[in-house]
Amino acid sequence: MPSVDAKLIAEEDALWHEVLAIMGSFTPAQAVAPGYFPEGWSAKDALSHIGTWLAEAGVALEQLRAGTYIELRPDQIDEMNERFLDAMRDASLNDVKAQAAAARARMLHAWKDVPPEAEAAAAWIRKSGTDHYREHLPRLRAWLDDQP
Repeated sequence: MPSVDAKLIAEEDALWHEVLAIMGSFTPAQAVAPGYFPEGWSAKDALSHIGTWLAEAGVALEQLRAGTYIELRPDQIDEMNERFLDAMRDASLNDVKAQAAAARARMLHAWKDVPPEAEAAAAWIRKSGTDHYREHLPRLRAWLDDQP
């Protein structure tokens, strides 16, 4: 993986496995119970959210490799969050887990083919991976602790 920063890949891997461990600690009923966010999100919705952004990172990395990448505008992010949540809302917990894992695998595969000078690649890994995991891990832990 010539374009992949070894420290970043190790960090992404460790945090991803932390997300998986926490998600694995929820019972199926707890994972789909609303309350993770006041807007009604469940832990499943949080994983779905993470997974859809991993998929988006895979798309961005493919675009970087092909030379067709156009950076997202900040005003697109909230709309995309809503669209992604709506698209995955009715998916089963098992499907959400599979989608997130597949999206991550695709992202990692695409990352290895991005030219090393493409600094936006590492930014996408941080934005959709490491930083995003860190953003959601504290609430996932707290929500797990709040479960009966």
